[in-house]
Amino acid sequence: MARTRAQRRRHTLLIAFAVLATLLILAFARDVSRAAHGATTARRSENRSFGALANSLLTNENNFDGRLERLLSAGGALRRPVMQARLDQLYDELPGWATAADELRRPKLAHDVNDALAEITLERVAAYETLLGDVARALKLPWTGQSARIIADPALSLLATSRLWNVDRYSLAKEPGGVHLDATSVVSASYYRASGASVLTSSPSLRLVRAIGIAAVRVYPAPLPAPVGEWLLPPVTSVQLGVSVVNVSYDVQPVTLIIQVTPLNARGNAFSQRMSATLGPLGAYAFVPQLLTTAASERARVVLRVVGARAARGMVSIEAFRLEMSPSGNA
Repeated sequence: MARTRAQRRRHTLLIAFAVLATLLILAFARDVSRAAHGATTARRSENRSFGALANSLLTNENNFDGRLERLLSAGGALRRPVMQARLDQLYDELPGWATAADELRRPKLAHDVNDALAEITLERVAAYETLLGDVARALKLPWTGQSARIIADPALSLLATSRLWNVDRYSLAKEPGGVHLDATSVVSASYYRASGASVLTSSPSLRLVRAIGIAAVRVYPAPLPAPVGEWLLPPVTSVQLGVSVVNVSYDVQPVTLIIQVTPLNARGNAFSQRMSATLGPLGAYAFVPQLLTTAASERARVVLRVVGARAARGMVSIEAFRLEMSPSGNA
């Protein structure tokens, strides 16, 4: 039965609508596919960028760990100033880890792996800071490093965080990019748990030997020519002393200078004074006592004594002088 013209027109329109709908569906599917592919590409790029930066940080941490283990196990041959410098160098690296880890928190990645790395790194920074401070104090070094948080057992903390990271570091292995994240080294923590700082504390070159000495004595006005141990001065009414004391050990050393003046004739007066100071490692300090009131023809014994530690080799901690004032020109 022949179709009318109107029927043929309706049939043509239906076919056109069907073709148009098919084209729209295909275009939408293509856009969805492209968007999904683009999202995967972006995630792959983010994961790989994170992986490169994270592994760079982990490499620095592992190099640090190896250097610390070598210092703990073989540092007994070093001298105290060198050991202090090595500990300071290691300590100064730690704040940079915290900064780098915090920068890796964004963008958020699958399984919150970047937050996990940041938190573990902060814990390891605090543990290493504590461990370095413990070593310095065991050696009685003048340690100034501070830890934002004291870890009761830093070596145990390092071992624990390493185990945690050994689980979290596989978080991106099956994500776009297939990123492999490095493990953390724990050789220094393992060594410290087993031996502590015993190699260092038993080292003769690292042992603290406190020693001080009188480096110089200055008298004003300058003495006239006289035998050693005697100050022959013009008939002035006051004398100013200056005493330089040196700390020859690598430590922080409190010292006290005691001055005693004992008259040997009726022209002078007895005098005493105590002065204290804290000398830094291999440091010196100049004590300037009160003016000594003097008189013409006075004779006295002046004793300078430094206490706080034994006298260093080749130096003295006690010096005695005979003070003799010249007669007045009017006498």
